Amino acid sequence: MNTTLITNAKIANEGKVFEGDVLIRGSFIEKIGNNLSGEHARVIDAKGKLLLPGAIDDQVHFREPGLTHKGTIYTESRAAVAGGVTSFMEMPNTSPPAFTQALLADKYQIASQHSLANYSFFMGTSNDNLEEVMKTDLQKVCGLKIFMGSSTGNLLVDDPAVLESVYSRFPSLIATHCEDEPTIRKNLADFKEKYGDNCPIAYHPIIRSEEACYKSSSFAIGLAKKHGTRLHILHISTAKETFLFDNTIPLQNKKITAEACIHHLWFNDTDYDRLGMNIKWNPAIKTAHDQQEILKAVIDNRIDVIATDHAPHTIEEKNNTYFNAPSGGPLVQHSIVAMLEFQRQGKITLEKIVEKMCHNPAILFQIDRRGYIREGYYADLVLVDQNNPWKVQNDNILAKCGWSPFEGQTFHSRVTDTWISGHHAYSNGQFNEGKMGERLHFLRG
Repeated sequence: MNTTLITNAKIANEGKVFEGDVLIRGSFIEKIGNNLSGEHARVIDAKGKLLLPGAIDDQVHFREPGLTHKGTIYTESRAAVAGGVTSFMEMPNTSPPAFTQALLADKYQIASQHSLANYSFFMGTSNDNLEEVMKTDLQKVCGLKIFMGSSTGNLLVDDPAVLESVYSRFPSLIATHCEDEPTIRKNLADFKEKYGDNCPIAYHPIIRSEEACYKSSSFAIGLAKKHGTRLHILHISTAKETFLFDNTIPLQNKKITAEACIHHLWFNDTDYDRLGMNIKWNPAIKTAHDQQEILKAVIDNRIDVIATDHAPHTIEEKNNTYFNAPSGGPLVQHSIVAMLEFQRQGKITLEKIVEKMCHNPAILFQIDRRGYIREGYYADLVLVDQNNPWKVQNDNILAKCGWSPFEGQTFHSRVTDTWISGHHAYSNGQFNEGKMGERLHFLRG
């Protein structure tokens, strides 16, 4: 059984930062303490480095099957591991969408052979697949995804009767994309009439407006309260929405939770002139006020989780007119270092970053023995050098699409090592692909 001893690390875990050692035996953390020893252990001296639990990203789009020119489970999980994301939850809007248990099983099969990180996949919802939805194994699937806006075809669930049925019947976590589609369609028609195909990207947050987001989020929360549904609203993008959520209830007791994404924390509408379609996301990046209030809601626990909504497209696809350029971009490789940049600037504490990116996703999804540095837990660990500046550029971007909205950005922190269930999967730019990641399991009845 492989044994690794990490010594002299600055450990950030469970609201504390302290120096210590971690002994890994096989897939698990065996001991945490000082002056540890381990027979036949490989010793890694982490003096001066930060040891974190692996990040758990609860919203990614890795594009497989069907959209593999943009990304694959292998390429995007590789980028995740290099960025310190040890577990991901992937969305159902692949081609074909994961609307049946058989199609969902196909994605798990691909991941078992090709994912370097631990994985789970959301079951998808359409206007006519409720019986398939109800077959979902809640101990082996992270949750159910509903696109209540920002989608097309059968991915958009807009039938009120279907929404009532899903919210009243599904017994576990429902994750939603909330934007009011009629509001957006009207705005799109208005701007199309005014500008034709040459609509400036700067109008994106006006087309996909605060009104559209708030109307849909408040509607979803109303449904959840009516039916007692376990609801998780993804990628909050407006200050107004943050006041829909409660910070007086312990997370494990919350029925309604929320997520913030890196791009809504990092960018605002003044960046459209510089970055154009590369920061076109749905929901849209909005004002500096929205950006500031989202971070405030993260810190005061109205928003529970930080994730990426990693959604790669080719640069050729993005280099298009407003109405033809797809929304989304790659972020999973840079989420931890971006948040550590905020910590360096005094905007958020290290303890809060770990809480939102590691602990809280584990609590919120009831993940079995991950998200913490604890004895008996899986050894999903990340070692970071906080004094090793590097610039994001084409030759160090690992997402298959080969570009990043962070290109040209210098980060002061660098992920040097990542362990996945005790396997030393990444070290100083080199991958060890001798073992794949594992399927996440959930402690649900």
